[in-house]
This record gives sequence, structure tokens and C-alpha cells, in this order.
Amino acid sequence: MVSVVRNSRLKLSQGQIFWREAGQGEAVVLIHGECRNGSQWSDFFETLSRKYHCFAPDLMGFGDSERPKVPYSIQWECEILEELFENLRLKKIYLVGDSLGAWVAARYALNHPERVVGLVLRSPLGLDTENTPSYFWEKCLTSPLPIVPWVLRLITPIAALFGQGKRIARAFEHRKLLRRSPGSCRLLFRRRGGQMRSEYLNYQLPQLQMPTLILSMADDSAVQLSQVQTYGQLLQQSETKSVETETEAIAVINDWLQSQK
Repeated sequence: MVSVVRNSRLKLSQGQIFWREAGQGEAVVLIHGECRNGSQWSDFFETLSRKYHCFAPDLMGFGDSERPKVPYSIQWECEILEELFENLRLKKIYLVGDSLGAWVAARYALNHPERVVGLVLRSPLGLDTENTPSYFWEKCLTSPLPIVPWVLRLITPIAALFGQGKRIARAFEHRKLLRRSPGSCRLLFRRRGGQMRSEYLNYQLPQLQMPTLILSMADDSAVQLSQVQTYGQLLQQSETKSVETETEAIAVINDWLQSQK
């Protein structure tokens, strides 16, 4: 039987946080990726909430959570999650994270290994590798000084003559998507390189001893595949799997959670 999804809000020290939850049993917390929110996990809820108490928060600055105008960091997001978990009295949890959410999940597990009994990282970010993304294009598109958008508008008529009109249109659509997610902009696209590098997890990851499942998806980029491979090398208690579809990912994660009992 599929559990009813409940929407909740709670005022925390950094602002109001929103989350979805469903089911009963052991707690499974699912953390969304960049430019997403907790609704990303709706299909996962249908399966996992039959056996687990599932939570899908919108990270602060994302979705229906508050968007405070303060410096954002991965550590800051983890502190907010810890405050939420304390309020919800979640003593032991499984953490599932996607992309940016996997970075947050891994950082949280390093901060609170006593609370995290298992970790699932799908297409994770958060490591310094040869293919670490610079986000140069995203930084240009979301800069407070809209120089690149101005140039794109200027060259649109010429680009159309050379069959590149659709490419320009896609750039503007991508910009709209990014600007709708101020949390992504503040965590990834508007921070200095040194600030980002200070939060990479390469040197701390070997400290994690809880069971960890690392997933790569069929449409992962070379950057994401490099991150998956490096996570697998650094985490001693991990296994890595490749999946083709979202449906397969749900099944693999569900089976892995069952195997931890």
C-alpha cells in the first residue's frame, strides 16, 4: 500500500524549511540535486514509503524552503539538516543524495557518522578530480552583470542566419532554469574557486565507515563518471553500480536498503 505524502514546514534558526514525508519505519532522507527540490523523489516515495519513513526536504534556498540572503555553503546546508533532524527526533537515518545532494549527504555523514547508518550517492559532486566542473558557463549566465545575455541577444539575428538560433534559445532557457534556483546559484555558480575547493571531500572521505552505495546513471557526463569513480576509490565500505533508468535506480536502492537489515 502506498503511503500518503504529507507536506510540512518548520521555522529553524536560518529560516523556514519545507519537506515531504511518507511511510513508517526506519528513516530514509532523500536530498535533491541542483536546480531541483524534494519533489524530485516522488517516484521513489511510491516504492520506499511502503517499508520506510521517507523524508525529502527542500534544501534551504531551494523549492518551498526559505531563501535567506546569507553566504551559502555545503556545511551551512548540513547544519540546517542537523537542526531539522534534531527537531524531528531522527536518531538513525539512511541518507540518499543526488548530485549536489550527494555532496551534502556525504558532508553530513562526515559530520555525524553516529546518525548515518547507510549512504546512497547518485551521480555525486564534491570531489576535486581532473574533470572537476568549473561552472564557467553557468557563472556567466547567472552573473549579476548580465553581459553574456546581452551579447547573446545582440548576436541572435546573426546566429539564426547560420542555423544557430536554437542553440541561443537553449542558452536562454538554461539561464531561466538556473535563475529559478537561487540556492544552486549561491552554492555552485556565485562562489569563489577557493571557497568551493575548501569544501571538497577528497581528504576526509576515507574516514567514512558506514555502508555506501554509489550509483552512476546512463546519461551521466564524463565529469559525473569521474566523480563516481573517485568516490568509489576513496570510500572503503562502498559498492558502485551503473543503472540505466530511474525505475532501475529505485529498484537498486530499495534492494540495497533491504540488504542492510
